[in-house]
Amino acid sequence: MATRIYDCSLDTDLLTGMRLAKVSLGRHELVVLPTDTVYGIGCDAFSPKGVQALLAAKGRGPQSPPPVLIPNLNTLQALAEAVPDVAMRLAETFWPGALTMILRAQPSLNWELGETRGTVALRMPDHKIALALLEEVGPMAVSSANLTGEPAATTCQQAEAYLGDSVQVYLDGGTSPKGEASTILDLTDIVDSYKDGQLTTAGKVRIVRAGALSEEKIRTIAGDLLEAVA
Repeated sequence: MATRIYDCSLDTDLLTGMRLAKVSLGRHELVVLPTDTVYGIGCDAFSPKGVQALLAAKGRGPQSPPPVLIPNLNTLQALAEAVPDVAMRLAETFWPGALTMILRAQPSLNWELGETRGTVALRMPDHKIALALLEEVGPMAVSSANLTGEPAATTCQQAEAYLGDSVQVYLDGGTSPKGEASTILDLTDIVDSYKDGQLTTAGKVRIVRAGALSEEKIRTIAGDLLEAVA
């Protein structure tokens, strides 16, 4: 299938582009999609061949596993081994949005995202095209649509200039609303315990990458669990 950019502001292009994106993902191929932060290059999260192609297109190795975009909170609970109370409150407050959370992955999941050390980075994007595609195809491994070391693409044309024929379908949703990558939090240190119905939380929430969601906003939910940024 020849590579083409589909202008999602046009109903005919939107319908065709979404249909062909679904077909490509089923063939372990790559799709560029708009999100609320920057453009992403994605594949079926459960396709090792697709993940390998994604990393190769960006010029990355398995030591840089891609995050996984999901359509709803139910998928969060299905993919994470445990969702601490603070993680659920962060998700309920800031999802869909520019927050990525690293959690322990369900050990039974049959996927090969790279050297994840048993974790998964999850985000629900605040973009109707991305969410519609995720609802159709399920979780997608998605990284910023650029070559490693280059600025993230904020337009579909920039993404195509970077990635060219390595991507089968480009969904053009216009210029990215935020133009800045998501904030990444590591919650793998958080452990909840209950005694006599009372919740006790140990560990810290760490900001791995500063992004579009500010530390101040995160702290309104995480409070003292958020480790101070040096």
